[in-house]
Amino acid sequence: MRDRVAVDLPVILSKLEQEYLLGAIEAALPIDHPRRLFLWAQGQLQALLPHQALVCLRLDGDGQVRDVQCLYGAVLERGALERLCGADGGLAAQLAQQWRTGPVRPAILEIDPMPDAPGQQRLAPLRSALLAAHRHTQDGNLFANALVHGSGALPGGGTFFALFGMPFRPGPRHAYFLELLMPHLHMALLRIVASGAVPDAVALPAQEAGRPVSPREVEILQWVREGKNNEEIGRILGISGWTVKNHLQRIYKTMGVNNRAQAVARGIALRLLAPAGSRLPH
Repeated sequence: MRDRVAVDLPVILSKLEQEYLLGAIEAALPIDHPRRLFLWAQGQLQALLPHQALVCLRLDGDGQVRDVQCLYGAVLERGALERLCGADGGLAAQLAQQWRTGPVRPAILEIDPMPDAPGQQRLAPLRSALLAAHRHTQDGNLFANALVHGSGALPGGGTFFALFGMPFRPGPRHAYFLELLMPHLHMALLRIVASGAVPDAVALPAQEAGRPVSPREVEILQWVREGKNNEEIGRILGISGWTVKNHLQRIYKTMGVNNRAQAVARGIALRLLAPAGSRLPH
């Protein structure tokens, strides 16, 4: 009961979160190819749920793994990919099996769990496996936590999704975001399967890892992420609101986006922005 209450507590979304959520839902509707799913995961999804890797599993009617996709935006060290998404012994597959023992609700696994983490008791048997992966991986954040959710048992099979390496401790609010996005993840994966294009893993091409965005533009983008308008950013930086607007137009063109929410999401995906919750100097 405690897990359910933790997820069901009222969550009031900020205006920026509402914009991110709507953008993520709208962008998920046409996904029918692994590349589109990758761009969505590294863009709109990152704005709400920053993470290092997203593992997508399709399950058969008995809950056994049929195929796996692992989406990640940075180079993973040797062995990390297998520990993440090996079809038999990978941590994501183990999480899917353990998650099926409880209700169809989001769940969180951490190496150092918080008492109010949704579903943490259900996933507790896998904490030793998460800790072992954490100890054998040089990137200490990748296996620090996992936020998971699935479709549950459905005719013809279901789906399961696991976010690894969130830069902060996931809690009920993040579980709520994943619950809202779960139907769109499920349908996107089914459309990809129907298209016949299901690779084992998709990673960010090396040439996209760095963009010609100036330090000033990154600074402006960070303040946009904080919910500041052009005039407010101008006062903070000692420039005019018009200059801020011009900077934003250049950012949109450089990143290939159309608005503030997309620019922030792309900045997060490209790791240009400070981690969520970082304090910015005024």
